[in-house]
Amino acid sequence: MPMADSTDPLPLVGLPCCTRMVGERPTHWVGEKYITAVSDAAGAMPLLVPALGGRLDPEDVVRRLDGLLLTGSPSNVEPHHYDGTPSAEGTLHDAPRDALALPLIRAAISVGLPVLAICRGIQELNVALGGTLHQRVHEVAGRIDHRAPKGTAEQRYAHTAHRVRLIPGGLLERLAGVGELAVNSLHAQGIDRLAPTLAAEAEAPDGQIEAVRHCAAPFVVGVQWHPEYRVLENAFGRALFAAFGAACRHLAHARRGR
Repeated sequence: MPMADSTDPLPLVGLPCCTRMVGERPTHWVGEKYITAVSDAAGAMPLLVPALGGRLDPEDVVRRLDGLLLTGSPSNVEPHHYDGTPSAEGTLHDAPRDALALPLIRAAISVGLPVLAICRGIQELNVALGGTLHQRVHEVAGRIDHRAPKGTAEQRYAHTAHRVRLIPGGLLERLAGVGELAVNSLHAQGIDRLAPTLAAEAEAPDGQIEAVRHCAAPFVVGVQWHPEYRVLENAFGRALFAAFGAACRHLAHARRGR
């Protein structure tokens, strides 16, 4: 875990929940690997934010947080949020998460809150700021299949799908210390038109945008792959979450006048 002053309270990082039926019970949930990555690699306190949509004031929520982590999910952002065509039959959506995450992203950026967006999170980030998505990247001419392989959860997250080229001089290249990374890949959606305030930080061999940063915000980063998986065993994952944690602590100290 990143070192911090033992007298300081841990920065508080919000993780917007997905919704899912567990048997007959509606639930709000976040995968454990995201929670432990915030705790163990970012050195922060994870706080799950329920997907209550309009019942939560996003500006009030971000005033209480020192950072925001947008997680991956099996669901896709509903296309009406970016004027897309209706989804193919059988596509999994999560309207309550959309209703929570999209306004929360805009509120977070407006107050300089550090944001780390992963998989579905990078798609939400792009849509929230005015970009669009390919709903089925594997059906786009010239694109490879970015979906997860069949198998157990362990097999899907542990596989190496392809390499990504890190944009020279970008934040991720500086964090990685190299120009390329081998990454896993578990997505069908992907960025189409990049939001005006975002810049590409990494690309797959087929040209698909795989990472972004906000051009003006202090720390707003999105990646399409899953650096939270076994984060402490992965040098880039550790570096990315450490940088996110440092940004959260910096904001927390600034808010407390330190």
